[in-house]
Amino acid sequence: MDTLGKTITCLAAIAWKTNSSLSLEEVQVEPPKAGEVRIKMISTGICGSDDHAIKGIIPLKYPFIPGHEGAGIVESIGEGVSSVKPGDKVLTLIVPQCRECSACLNPKGNFCEKQDILPSSGLMLDGTSRFTCKGEKIYHSFRTSTFSEYTVVPEISVVKIDAAAPMDKICVISCEVPTGYGAAVHSAKVTPGSTCVVFGLGGIGSAIVMGCKASGASRIIGVDINEEKFPRARALGVTDCLNPSNLKKPVQEAVKEMTGIGVDFAFEAIGLAETMVAAWDSCHVSHGVCIIIGVSPPNSKFSLSAQTVSTGRTLKGVCLGDYKTKDCFPQLVTAYLQNKINIDPLITHQLPFDQLHKAFELYHAGKTIRCVLLF
Repeated sequence: MDTLGKTITCLAAIAWKTNSSLSLEEVQVEPPKAGEVRIKMISTGICGSDDHAIKGIIPLKYPFIPGHEGAGIVESIGEGVSSVKPGDKVLTLIVPQCRECSACLNPKGNFCEKQDILPSSGLMLDGTSRFTCKGEKIYHSFRTSTFSEYTVVPEISVVKIDAAAPMDKICVISCEVPTGYGAAVHSAKVTPGSTCVVFGLGGIGSAIVMGCKASGASRIIGVDINEEKFPRARALGVTDCLNPSNLKKPVQEAVKEMTGIGVDFAFEAIGLAETMVAAWDSCHVSHGVCIIIGVSPPNSKFSLSAQTVSTGRTLKGVCLGDYKTKDCFPQLVTAYLQNKINIDPLITHQLPFDQLHKAFELYHAGKTIRCVLLF
């Protein structure tokens, strides 16, 4: 079928209003404009950020097509696009890399100023949408919207990857792997023999655990209120599991008792103020490093004892493992193909896209690390 320059009608998932279940609909996807790329999606993962968006925790404009952790093949390109061509295997990028803004130009920055997360416009860079359904404009999520058989993204939000990449799995390198694994190995730079605690043992937390283990951590404490996650977490490298709801003391006190004085590295992958404080309080007062990865609801705040800040420990927020997305994600794909990192244990379920609702049931029940939807 020749689709070049034509509007494509395909299946997509739409969130029509806050906290409603997704609706599978026929949508119209316009051709890419200048500086844009239209992608035929092959796989997409269900990430906590998508669930947060659907629930309204991350405010987006309704109705919208969710999804950001995606792998696909370029169907067509708009005028001026040079980094990808039709037929290329690509990953979608929730955080783009424009290579022009202050964040991109700084060696340590990766939260590109052209991102569409905080805040979200739900529109492409020119202020318009490429999706319609039943005659109504449908908004984009994070300028990726991977819960659709076809999507349109800016060129800065897509990157070409190795042609040998297995497209049914590689989508997790679009978010889960850099966000979790990267937080441990690239942002925190976990050291051999160190002690770590991970708050939240979902997809991102599981990837953090793998990163801590790969870095040679001697003890990894996993914290979660869902004990069904514990066997999988132990298989990935967790040495001790804690359920805060079963403790008669604050979880940070339990962590300090277990370690003697606190951990070397604490990771928060939940996005709640109280778990952020608990992660901070779990750190060694002198050299502990607290990494905040979880995305919080708008206007939420957390407070720390001012006296505890000057003792030497570090608090750091991390997005996508501090990786510059277009530069680094293809390198992660190559590392996987060369057996330098193993993403396979992070994917516990694969389902056809039309079984989206079953996939979300597994996610909400905590029965999956990452469920990948296949188109």
